[in-house]
Amino acid sequence: MRRPDQQTTTRPTPDAAPGATPDTPPAEATGPGTRRTADTGGAARSPHPAGPRPAGDLTTEAALAPYLRGQAAEFLRSLRLHHEHSAPADSGGHDAAAATRALRRSARRISGSLHTFRAALDPLWADQLRAELAWLSGILAREHAYANRLTRLVEALHQLSGPALPAARGVRAAGESATSDAQGRAALGVGAARAGALLERRLTLARTRSHSAALQALGSSRFHAVADAVALLASDVPLAPGTAGRTAEALLEPAERAEQRLLTAVAALPPDDTEPYNEAQDAAWHQARLLLRLHRYAHEVVLGAADPALTGAGHALDLHRDAVEAAGAAAAAARTPRIAPATAYALGVLHADQRHEVEAARTVFRETWPYAAALSTP
Repeated sequence: MRRPDQQTTTRPTPDAAPGATPDTPPAEATGPGTRRTADTGGAARSPHPAGPRPAGDLTTEAALAPYLRGQAAEFLRSLRLHHEHSAPADSGGHDAAAATRALRRSARRISGSLHTFRAALDPLWADQLRAELAWLSGILAREHAYANRLTRLVEALHQLSGPALPAARGVRAAGESATSDAQGRAALGVGAARAGALLERRLTLARTRSHSAALQALGSSRFHAVADAVALLASDVPLAPGTAGRTAEALLEPAERAEQRLLTAVAALPPDDTEPYNEAQDAAWHQARLLLRLHRYAHEVVLGAADPALTGAGHALDLHRDAVEAAGAAAAAARTPRIAPATAYALGVLHADQRHEVEAARTVFRETWPYAAALSTP
């Protein structure tokens, strides 16, 4: 793959969502295979460790079409399992949830690949199916997200209100500090139970509504149209005219652009010395997460597997997203009218704890991101 000689920290055009198409191409950044020199600011090239590389006989028909057909087959298989196990929770609920996750995974991969490799496909067909799969994936993700958020927040409340409150850990130099910590734990303990109950009511209600919305979506004519389109995709991939016999460039160029958008987004992330509660910066991290996902899918298309070097960084960005959303849920619950001061206090402590988790996830990302050149501080 070609590599630009200079790194940029220009923010990319927001094009990570598979349902949207960028108006202008984003600026490029130094690629993962480029190592910045310390004295000149130039770039010393080194072999790209895992990024897409040309294959001698790689064509769109030989790589993209089989990938999309395989993901479509997985989508249909997951849908069949979901129908088979859509029973009450005491009989098939776990299997149905697993089938739903598999359905979402294949929908995301198809949608992301249609976004990245749009030029190699029938554009009208790709845009329509991509938008419908993005809708379906979003609908199916909500119930799972609310359930995980509730579990995360209840467990955090339990830890914060117990004997191992972070502010009280370690040996205290003065008895006054220990007394203050004990008072803080006592105050938190009073509100923690009510805060947990409030969160459970709110998030369980949201989860129930999301479950109903998902069931309604899966029974709708809109979903059946999507399933029919995916069934056709399992046997026939509508390629753009003249694409079928094209060689590696038809896939490698869009895969490289997906990689460069990711690198540009990572290079533009706020430095690690910014304020920990600056929630306005969350969007840039979410953008990097979505671009990393698109890069991973493009890597799967071209090389047949995700880039293992980015596994840790991707996991850190997932944790970052979870912590941001949990902090938002705690803050929203704290705005509930007429709650007791102790409950509001517990929710405030919980919000602060989750914002610290956000910062911890950012630190882990910086430590696991394998290409340091793209993390230079602006």
